[in-house]
Amino acid sequence: MSLMLFFFYMIFFSGLYVFSSFRKHLLLMLLGLEFMVLGLFYYIFIWLTFLGNMDWFLVIFLVFSVCEGALGLSVLVSMIRSSGNDYVFSSSLFVC
Repeated sequence: MSLMLFFFYMIFFSGLYVFSSFRKHLLLMLLGLEFMVLGLFYYIFIWLTFLGNMDWFLVIFLVFSVCEGALGLSVLVSMIRSSGNDYVFSSSLFVC
């Protein structure tokens, strides 16, 4: 059990490190978020396995994570079409 939790912490915190350290590019931020979601999915899978019931919660979690990824990629495509790059602070995304 402790080895499985170690893998969860390693996956989650490496995704958090990528998300927080590579804030310049939107694509790397999205990859860090998806890696964190993968770690959370792994943890929820382990937790529900030990409880004995793996209901539809994992399917619902995967549906929401896929929707989050699709929204992030659509924002990335619109930023690249409008400004030509994926630099977060060079676009007009933060203009009020």
